[in-house]
Parts: sequence; C-alpha cells; structure tokens
Amino acid sequence: MDENKLTRYARLVVNVGVNLQQNQILVINAPIECAAFVRTIAAEAFSSGAQDVVVSWGDELLARIRYEGGSRRLFSEFPEWRRKFYMDYAEQGAAFVSIAAHDPEIFRGVDPEKLRLSQQAAGAALLEYRERLMNNRNTWCVVSVPTSGWAGKVFPQLAPEKAMERLWQEIFRAVRIEDGNDPVAEWRKHIAFLQKAAGFMNAHDFRTLHYTNARGTDLYIDLPEGHIWAGGAEASELGVEFAANMPTEEVYTLPQRNGVNGTVAASRPLNFHGNLIDGFRLTFREGRVTDFSADKGEEILRELLDTDEGARYLGEVALVPYDSPISQSGILFYNTLFDENAACHLALGKAYPTCIRDGAKMDSVTLLQHGVNDSLLHEDFMIGTRDLAIDGTTASGEVVPVFRQGNFAF
Repeated sequence: MDENKLTRYARLVVNVGVNLQQNQILVINAPIECAAFVRTIAAEAFSSGAQDVVVSWGDELLARIRYEGGSRRLFSEFPEWRRKFYMDYAEQGAAFVSIAAHDPEIFRGVDPEKLRLSQQAAGAALLEYRERLMNNRNTWCVVSVPTSGWAGKVFPQLAPEKAMERLWQEIFRAVRIEDGNDPVAEWRKHIAFLQKAAGFMNAHDFRTLHYTNARGTDLYIDLPEGHIWAGGAEASELGVEFAANMPTEEVYTLPQRNGVNGTVAASRPLNFHGNLIDGFRLTFREGRVTDFSADKGEEILRELLDTDEGARYLGEVALVPYDSPISQSGILFYNTLFDENAACHLALGKAYPTCIRDGAKMDSVTLLQHGVNDSLLHEDFMIGTRDLAIDGTTASGEVVPVFRQGNFAF
C-alpha cells in the first residue's frame, strides 16, 4: 500500500468528500480493521482546522459472535447511548465519514430474523439522524479501504497480502488517485461532467423512463412532478458542497412511489448484511414488489423486502454508464459502494427528499403525498448491462433516447 496515495486519499475525503470547515467536528464510522486509514483521515482533518475527530468503531467478527450467541430479543433493541452519540454530534453540525469495508459473507448462515430485527431496531432509533443526512443538513461521505475478508472474496486466486495490495490499487484507481496527479482537481472535473449529465435529464423533465434488456428487464418508472436529478456533488443546508460517495459515477433522482410497473433483473449480486443475493428478479405493480425470485439468497431477499411496507417500493433511480471506470475494470467488488457505480441501479426503500422540489422542507406526510417513498431501508441493487436501453417520455409525449448500449445516448 502506497503511503503517499493513502495520505492523498485522506485529504480528498476531508477536503472534497465532506468538505470539512474550520472548527467543525468530524465523526468517522469505521471497521476496526481500518484503523490506520482512520488515523490518517484524523490527521488531515486536524490539518484542515477540525475542532475534533471522534470515531465509532465496528467489529464484524464480534458482531458475528453476537448474532450466533444472542437471543432474538437482543436484536430488537438499540442502545440509547448510540442514538444520542449520533444525534448529539449531528446537532452540533458535525460532518460524517463512513468507511464501508466488510467481508461480503461474514453473516452467511446467521438467523435472517435476527438480521431483520437488528435492521429495524437501528432504523427506528437512528431515523432522525438518517433523515438529517438524507436532507443534507449535515455533510457526509461514504468511502472504503480494503479489509482481509473483503480482499479475499474479490481476489480469491491471490495470496492474502497480494489480494490486499490489488484491492488497494483498484480503490485508488476508482477514486481517481494516480501517480503524480492532483486528485482534488480530477474530482472537480468529474463532478462537472456528472452535473452536466444531470442537467440533460432535468432539462427534459421526463415523466416516464422505460428500461429494456435481454436479461428480461422490461420496466416502466414514472417520475413525480418536481423531481430533480443530481450527481457528483451536493450542497448542505448551509451551502457547503460535498461529495456523498467516493467513488461515484451516477446521476440519480427518485421515482413516483406508485408509478413503477414491470419486471427488472439484477445484473450483479447484492451484498445485504453480510449475505449475498444473486440472480434475482423483481416484479412491480403500481410501485410495489408483488413477486420476486433469486438463484441464491432468496430468503435473505424476502427478509429485505419485509423490513417494512416501504421496503417493497423504490426510492432511487440512478443512471451509470456501462463504460464507467469501475465497470471497465471487470471486477465484481461485492460492495455496493463500488458495484453500484459500475451499472445503472435502483434502490428499494427510502427516497432522498432533496430529489424533489422543496422536499427538504416537507414533513413525512407531505412527502408521501408527493409520491416520495419512506422506509427504514435504502438498499441499492444493480440492473445495468451492456445492452440496456432506456427511453424517456416527456410531458408532451416525445420519446427521447436516454441510454443505448448501456451508455448515455447523448
């Protein structure tokens, strides 16, 4: 692992990812395996004027032990001190960095009911905190670095040290850190491209998108009045620009909650709570998943869909060129942060209120009246393929090619 690149990566996260401001607190959520990178981010944050850096550590091996040994009742509860930890810092205006790096199958064989109860308990307890982030009241960014279990899954043919080294190389490439370049400048150019693509979609103000490919996808998605396409970077309620995901190759919006009809086939496996769901298809009627199947992990998929009522509806529509750098790498990362940026994707569950005009000012009832889905869940899954075609229909009935052969038609 290149220490110089690691430092530049941390600087990119601090200065572009969350765009940390003077005297702002930085909160980092991280697996304990990623401690070295956390320390590097902390050093860069203090160099950029941070008031403080605090860390919430996770340990997935310990979590596995708890799932195996604990009763179901244990996972229906969420510690009040953890809820207060996030809310207290959020109300102080902290920025949040989350490091998404996990063994993709760490929870294989764990009782799915325990996983579902844990998801529900955490979702309910952290609802206000997550709504703050989804409304951009705080700046936030999700990034990743290798862990041994993850690297071994992505590159099983390599020795452990070589697998870690290779995954480092691919992550640096995905976040545009190359030898001798200025990653901050590269990101500024990349953000400008994504905002241009979002501008194309906003200018056409499509009412419906129609997806088709040879895998069996034939899906119509209605878009609500006042929807907004975004991509690359967003602005917090204080006007601070930040990049919520690194890497990111997407432009995205929200669908009309009850306006999704047809069938969609996933193009990549989904890693959900340490379990893989692969070869799955979803059928929608008036927005709701009415039928589903999976070659692997069908019971886990069922648990996902049964999280709550909103989990069976879509909350995000995202466009990603098939020729994106991550797709061109030919690597299946088994990590949604990367795999979603290799292909067009959708998300089950909660929609981003910022993707509809004045959505950040609406309460949950008003959002639902405007067709904005709500849920404790927000789970992306990939549907893009080399032959994906998407047509957009405008308010006047004009049909405009949006995607052809997996890439933007414009």
